[in-house]
Amino acid sequence: MKIKENLKLYTKYASLCIQSAMQYKLSFSLMIIGRFMIAFCELIAIKFLFSGFTQIKGYTYGDVLLCFSVIQMSFTFAELFGNGFKAFSGMVRKGEFDQMMLRPRSLILQVMGSRFEVGRTGPLLTALITLVLGIRHSRIAWNLLTVWTMAAMIIGGTLLFIGLFMLEASFCFFSIEDTSLINVLTYGAKSHGKYPIDIYGKGILRFCTYVIPYTLIQYYPLQFLLGKTHSWYLAFCPLGIIVFLLICYFVWRFGVKHYKSCGS
Repeated sequence: MKIKENLKLYTKYASLCIQSAMQYKLSFSLMIIGRFMIAFCELIAIKFLFSGFTQIKGYTYGDVLLCFSVIQMSFTFAELFGNGFKAFSGMVRKGEFDQMMLRPRSLILQVMGSRFEVGRTGPLLTALITLVLGIRHSRIAWNLLTVWTMAAMIIGGTLLFIGLFMLEASFCFFSIEDTSLINVLTYGAKSHGKYPIDIYGKGILRFCTYVIPYTLIQYYPLQFLLGKTHSWYLAFCPLGIIVFLLICYFVWRFGVKHYKSCGS
């Protein structure tokens, strides 16, 4: 019953955000188009790159498109639903978080519901186009397990980026200002994640496995998806993101427990 009530409340939050954005229809349309074009330029850059190469460390054009679409879609969904964490430093400075703490509702629900960025659907359209092109150019044998792998990579990637946004918000409890360090892990991963992680070397591969587990939603399940390994259990690697998300949640709870109002 509580989950149902929270979902109903979040739907109301999202509805209000959409109504607010639609008050300025021209501005909203231009924002969608602009963000679509920015994301589409990244797709064009990949196309130009492969105009001079047939493969990059064993990965074809279709393989890279699949990789890019997973990261782009995951990041877009994370921004759509978790953008409240990205704007959290402003909430703390303005005293909005103090008001949230007085309400008998989940703090995470209130933070996520405060910034439902419907404008992020522009890059989502690019990700869908890239996914279709990647499927057309790839040599994947589609079955229930490979479909599961693709879906798990996108859902797991969304949870990963939401966890990183939550981690960034948690640091605001102690510094008030947002931390640019986390941006390296979020926007940096979005930028570099368009290619399989192993092309950057073993050091980066280890970091993205044992520190920030990007490889669980990108590299390892991708190896199974592309038929580079017959280790079927790699299809379930994205489930490991649940552990990372729990760690981010405990860091958030620690920050909330030690939070002191900024006095706004």
